[in-house]
Amino acid sequence: MRSLVVGYGSIGARHAGVLTELGCNVSIVSSRTTSDYPCYATLGVALESTSPDYVVVANRTCEHYQTLLELVELNYQGTVLVEKPLFNEPMPPFQSNFAHCFVGYNLRFHPVVQKLAQALNGEKIISAQAYVGQYLPRWRPGSDYRQSYSANKAQGGGVLRDLSHELDLMQRLLGPWEKLGSLMGHHSHLDIDSEDVVAIMLATEYCPVVTVQLNYLDRITHRDIIINSDNHTYRTDLIHGIFQVDESKEELVVERDATYISQHRAVLNGDYTTLCSFAEGLTVVEMITAIERSAQDDGWINH
Repeated sequence: MRSLVVGYGSIGARHAGVLTELGCNVSIVSSRTTSDYPCYATLGVALESTSPDYVVVANRTCEHYQTLLELVELNYQGTVLVEKPLFNEPMPPFQSNFAHCFVGYNLRFHPVVQKLAQALNGEKIISAQAYVGQYLPRWRPGSDYRQSYSANKAQGGGVLRDLSHELDLMQRLLGPWEKLGSLMGHHSHLDIDSEDVVAIMLATEYCPVVTVQLNYLDRITHRDIIINSDNHTYRTDLIHGIFQVDESKEELVVERDATYISQHRAVLNGDYTTLCSFAEGLTVVEMITAIERSAQDDGWINH
């Protein structure tokens, strides 16, 4: 399959490497020159030269919408995957001839998340907690975090968008959000103009009490979900591959790119069940906007 990756930062390079591993013929659209893949300065020239079946939009979040509009104007009719989050903010709808359009919430494919989803089937869920923290200066070794898009609110940075996987996973596991309240801001020494910590309390269709914290601060990287049902307590540790039910613990080996490989393989094989749809990606964008409004207004937001 001919694939085209738009953007060649750290995440674009990761997508390109995974697609190459899966046997795709990969090209790049980027202002950066690279000898690793055929590289084009514009999307139009790249489409004309490579006729890709699959386009991965992996440039800055603030550029996603315009890139999709350009694909529409160029009458692209293949499959598209847009890195998460879909957009910086809710954007006007548009019509396209895309065969499919998905959003890159690859943690849906994490083995412990999939085991948790299976275990929760039929359970009455009472409470849930999701936590993710990772120290921003250590994210991209060899680069200055202050120059990254994460540090720049206008480019789509900030922990709320960077770590929005948890917002997608809570709705994937617990149903659409119904109401929420939040606290957020930039409270640390980090030299950024975006928020570094967010705390959210919400109710979803299938769970009356959900809490989520996202931060750029934790020197001990964590990514955990704890769910209490009427019958069991479930705990997942996505960093160390741990799935626990009550006192029974299972450790899974999860390679670094495993979730990206599974996500792209699902697209390439036409197995769309687990993939995040465009509509689901929009719901996360709407949720992000509601979280920001709740923090600003110091009140609850109903969906």
